[in-house]
Amino acid sequence: MIGANSLFVDPTLRNPSSSSSSSSLCSPFNLGSVQCSSRIQRRRREVVCVELGFLCRRREGKWNGGRIVSMDCFKGRKVKKERKMEVERFGGGGGEEIWDAAEASQLRRFPEHLVIMVNGIVGSAEDWRYAAEQFVKKLPEKVIVHRSECNSSKLTFDGVDLMGERLAEEVSSVVSRRPGVQKISFVAHSLGGLIARYAIGRLYENSHQSRSSVLVGENSSEEQLNRLVQSFEQPCEGRIAGLEPFNFITFATPHLGSRGNKQLPFLCGLPFLERRASQTAHWIVGRTGKHLFLTDNDNGSLPLLLRMVNDCGDLKFMSALRSFKRRVAYANANYDHMVGWRTSSIRRQNELPQSHLLEKNEKYPHIVHVELERSKDVHIEAYARINGQTVELEEEMIKGLTQVPWERVDVSFRKSKQRYIAHNTIQVKSYWINSDGADVVFHMIDNFLL
Repeated sequence: MIGANSLFVDPTLRNPSSSSSSSSLCSPFNLGSVQCSSRIQRRRREVVCVELGFLCRRREGKWNGGRIVSMDCFKGRKVKKERKMEVERFGGGGGEEIWDAAEASQLRRFPEHLVIMVNGIVGSAEDWRYAAEQFVKKLPEKVIVHRSECNSSKLTFDGVDLMGERLAEEVSSVVSRRPGVQKISFVAHSLGGLIARYAIGRLYENSHQSRSSVLVGENSSEEQLNRLVQSFEQPCEGRIAGLEPFNFITFATPHLGSRGNKQLPFLCGLPFLERRASQTAHWIVGRTGKHLFLTDNDNGSLPLLLRMVNDCGDLKFMSALRSFKRRVAYANANYDHMVGWRTSSIRRQNELPQSHLLEKNEKYPHIVHVELERSKDVHIEAYARINGQTVELEEEMIKGLTQVPWERVDVSFRKSKQRYIAHNTIQVKSYWINSDGADVVFHMIDNFLL
């Protein structure tokens, strides 16, 4: 047995004039339990043993007219199988899908869990590239990720309702292309969280309604028929686009709007600036500004965000949220100049964790506080009254949204060089600029309900 730094004589090289001396096969040699033989070439300094990734370096010397070949054999790093990520792009705002091609080929089917990722204001599908790739790398056989693109750039000025309708149409299109998917989750950043909340209100159906929408006809596949039969054997539960809802996750989303003290932090909490912002926001960001500052009054109706904390006609906003097995709000506790801590974590001021409770997590250094689901406000009915009464809009929205329990995850980049761009760092919008938020993305993936 030949060990590390051991010697053996290549008998074929004893005669220097031998025609085979330059390229002959040496005797098979044993590396531990690995048999390998390599073609020795005169000018070659290294040969690679393919088995188990051993790397063998060949050194030559002279002995009794022959050659001594010294083999320094050591175990090198195995060549890792690179995961091939399949990316399919759809034009016309159809978004981009990413999945693990090797796993899909091996399993002969696509993963059954569809993850919809939604960008924020003036954003695009690119904003979620890093997180989408990490999803597929860590859960290759489990998820297929769709990065929405129907609301990008200036289209994010069109208003939460119009953007929500577009997202609902896009999701329906995705589901129709992937008949094998069974589960659905949403991951949204900033304004994207409000868009996603509107879209699920549009896509919500009970299980019998959603499954019966599958067309049973001559062109129906056997798989579709089997799914339809199975659906009627299951209890009637809420579905989103016909799929079982699992995770609804938002990052730095202004759930309570941007109106109010320090809900838009770059205004420094100055009352004069906050009042002016609510009056002029629509000049800059169109109907979206009216919705964020709750100044919209379409046909004398309540502000849209206030309507979205209850079911409203054929839009089942709260029924849709309730149908998800988890609802999680990631919020920046500081240095987010776009979205305040209260609005992104759906809390009252006195419910925010005290500074002494903000502690670092060794595995996720920027996660400083995790509040698991609580049901204190569950089943509290919230109705806004506007007939001559002063309405605390923020309080009404909190009561409405907390009819269902939420997990709150507080994030702090206080000691990070990227703290001043915390709003984008929390989602790792661009890895080269926002890399410190990677642990937040991993925390989300590691706790993802499958």
